[in-house]
Order: sequence, then structure tokens, then C-alpha cells
Amino acid sequence: MTGTVGSTIDFGQGQDDYVVLGDNAEVLPALPDKSFQLIYIDPPFNTGKSQQRISLVTQRSEKGDRRGFGGHNYLTVETGRTSYDDGFDDYLGFLRPRLEEAHRLLRDDGTLYLHIDYREAHYCKLLLDEVFGRECFLNEIIWAYDYGGRPKNRWPAKHDTILVYVREPDGHYFDQDAVDRIPYMAPSLVTAEKAVRGKVPTDVWWHTIVPTNGKEKTGYPSQKPEGVLRRIVQASSAPGAWVLDFFAGSGTTGAVARQLDRRFLLIDDSPEALAVMEKRLGSTRVTYLDAVNDSGTPISAKAIPTSR
Repeated sequence: MTGTVGSTIDFGQGQDDYVVLGDNAEVLPALPDKSFQLIYIDPPFNTGKSQQRISLVTQRSEKGDRRGFGGHNYLTVETGRTSYDDGFDDYLGFLRPRLEEAHRLLRDDGTLYLHIDYREAHYCKLLLDEVFGRECFLNEIIWAYDYGGRPKNRWPAKHDTILVYVREPDGHYFDQDAVDRIPYMAPSLVTAEKAVRGKVPTDVWWHTIVPTNGKEKTGYPSQKPEGVLRRIVQASSAPGAWVLDFFAGSGTTGAVARQLDRRFLLIDDSPEALAVMEKRLGSTRVTYLDAVNDSGTPISAKAIPTSR
């Protein structure tokens, strides 16, 4: 990509947020230095598998093979599916140039959150130490949940890791008071006043995945819950600040940023992801750009093929 899309994005007095369809390795170098107070990324986890999400709807039908409420038969119909390949021969080689761009794009008070799973977390920690410096390591957050299969030959893996690095040691923005408090696990051990107020979350976050029947579910594979992103955006960005997510997927970062009055730039190379984000975020104060065709003209997901 040349500078066309990069020059279209207005980091000044404009009111629009942005969603860009394109390879982040090409889009990121076109963005100006130190533009973002917060960068959150949830890259592919390198599971070596194809990640797929199938959307289903159950409807009443005499031909249905399931008996349900009132003794009626019901038929389950597939309404769509989304998928992406999640395997890399050189995963760290894939991440390194993108993390180097993230470092360049962070403001001096900026923070990076890298969301990864147990397969690659230790390797990514060493890579981030190289790119940011060990002195810029802030936290290892454990997001714990209780969902999915349970193997019988090992402890079930029920957590993700979020590695947190800052641009400048002791210079980062962090507003603890802005973070929603949570209940004490043992409220009887604290005063009544503290129990009512709740506590600030620690670096271990117990939070459900996106509920299968929840209103925020988009059907996109690997969608993360808004509650997890909400803590991140509340703590590490100020109202009005710019937030970047260049593995945007279903657009959860943008949805939360909008709720909390932050500006956002989302990047993804999947037309399917763009379609999900456009449905979720709408068109009011959001400009959609196509970096694949190097165009500064706003686009609609409806005009883009679902595969390239």
C-alpha cells in the first residue's frame, strides 16, 4: 500500500473512526509515529488448525429431527460460516515486524496489550522483551474462563495470556479509578463498605467467553467478550484518545472504544471480518477504507467479495 489510505485517516479534528480492509503489514507503515495511546491485538494463536464458526438457527418444522417445546418438531438450519487459517511456519517472524510497528505507533504514554494463548505466550514474551525492552514489561494478565472440552490426560487449558508492555517505563497512562470494580471473592473478610464498593481487578481476570445466545455475539471465530476489552480501554486510554487494533476480527475493540468515547482504527485483511464489523458498528461516524485496492475512497462491505 502507498500512502493513500494512510493520508485519508484524519487524526486531527475529524469526527470519524476508521475500519481498514488490508494487510496490516502494509497499512501500519503508512500511519504516523506516536498516534495511539492504546494498541490491543489478538493475532491468530498459531494452533495449526483452521478456526471456524458456524451460525445456526432452529425453526419449527414438521420435517425436523429434534423434538422440543410443546412436543413440536424443530429443524436446525445453517445460516452461515466464517473461518480462517491459524498456522504459521515462522510465527515469531510473522509477529516481529508488526510488533515493531506497534512500538513506533505508540505515544510516549502508550500501552500495548498482546492477547495470546499458552502455546506461544512464552516465546512472545521474549520477543516483546527484544522489541520494547524488558524494562517496559508491565503485566502478564491471565484471562480465565470455564468453557469447552476437558481432556483426561492433562489439566484442562482454560485461560488466555495478555502480555502488557509500555512505550516508556513509568511514563504510561493508567487510570485505575476508571476501571469497573468486581465483587470480593470473600466479602465477609472485608468491611461492609468495601464489600459494597467492590475491588479493583488483579492480573487474573475471571470472565466468561461470549455467551452463545448473548446479544454481543457476532458469530465470528475467536470473538472476545466486550467485558475483557472494557477493562483494557478504561485503564489504558483517556476519553478521546486513539485506540488501534490491527487484528480487528469482529470489531470488539471498536465497539468498546465507542461505548467509552474513544476514537478507534481497526484493520483486518478479511472481507468477512469487514462485513461483520460494518453490521456491528454501522456507518455513523465510521469510514471504511480499502487498502487492498489502495483507495482513499470510502467503501462498503456489501460491495466487496467475501473471498479474494
